[in-house]
Amino acid sequence: MNAPVSALTPGPLVETDVVRVSLEAPRGRLSLRARGELAPFDVALGLTLPRKIGQRAAGDGIEALCLGPDEWMIHAPEAQVGALLSACATLYERHPHSLVDVSGRETTYVVDGPGALDLLSVGCPRDLDRILPGEGRRTVFDGVTVILWRDGETTARLDVWHSFAPYLSELLETGSRELAADAAAAR
Repeated sequence: MNAPVSALTPGPLVETDVVRVSLEAPRGRLSLRARGELAPFDVALGLTLPRKIGQRAAGDGIEALCLGPDEWMIHAPEAQVGALLSACATLYERHPHSLVDVSGRETTYVVDGPGALDLLSVGCPRDLDRILPGEGRRTVFDGVTVILWRDGETTARLDVWHSFAPYLSELLETGSRELAADAAAAR
């Protein structure tokens, strides 16, 4: 497994009356590319891979997000990554695919609170109301490619490559403080 290289420490980055931003602890991440019959992958991964772009599935601590017609991002506890890789490796001769451990590539930010979508809309050109809770998408935040996991009405996660994490941290912190100042001025 790749070792995370982010110099950022997991935990809260900024907390205001309207939004909280924190850095999530490292987790296992697998990038899966596969075509054709997906049922063997469902068995190997222990969940039914979502078939529609933007849909998510979860089971036994594992989450999968469909990013494209033949692409998924899978989050799992770090301790399970090796077993998932091994389980899918047994499928390769019958079902050629690419399953890559990208655990050391990304950092995840959690954005929650009543101003979470307002904060995300500062840098994301998508209509976030069209990404329903329980869905996700690959998108951009101020020009940086991210994977957005919409966990609830006021909660989302952003996966970003480590090299962009400090930049994104600054943007999220600045945006959070500006939203808090706007909310205070409106009172």
